[in-house]
Amino acid sequence: MNNSIRVNCTKKNLKLIRDFVTEYLKALALSDILMNQIVLAVDEICANLIIHANHEDPAKYLTLTIHNLSGQIKFEIADNGVAFQRTNYKEPDIQEHIRLGKKGGVGIALVNRIMDKVEFTTNGSQNTCLLYKKIN
Repeated sequence: MNNSIRVNCTKKNLKLIRDFVTEYLKALALSDILMNQIVLAVDEICANLIIHANHEDPAKYLTLTIHNLSGQIKFEIADNGVAFQRTNYKEPDIQEHIRLGKKGGVGIALVNRIMDKVEFTTNGSQNTCLLYKKIN
C-alpha cells in the first residue's frame, strides 16, 4: 500500500491529498466520524502550507507520508516553504470567531483538537509537520 504522495503546491491538489488519506484510512476500518476528522485535519495543514508557506507556487512541492505505528497513525507533511512560527501563534477564540461569523483562521486550533499531538520542525530549508492520532 502506497503511504506517500508528493504534489505541487496548488490548491487543486488538496482533493488528491484528501482522496489519498481517505483511501489509506479505509483499510483501517475507522468510524466515519474519526476518518472525516483526520482527513479534515490533514487537509487543513496541507492547505495552510500550500497557501501561506508556499504561496500556491506550483514549482514547490509538498510530501505527505503516512506511518501506521502500533495503535497510532502518524502523518508526516514536509515542504520547503516559509516555516510556521508556532511561537508566534496565538490560538483564536473559536466561539468569538463563530459569533463574528469569521471564516478561516481556526485551522490549527481545529487540528489541535482533532489530533493527539501536533509538531512542527525545521531542518535547513525543510519544514515538517507531524500529526499523531491514536486509532485503537
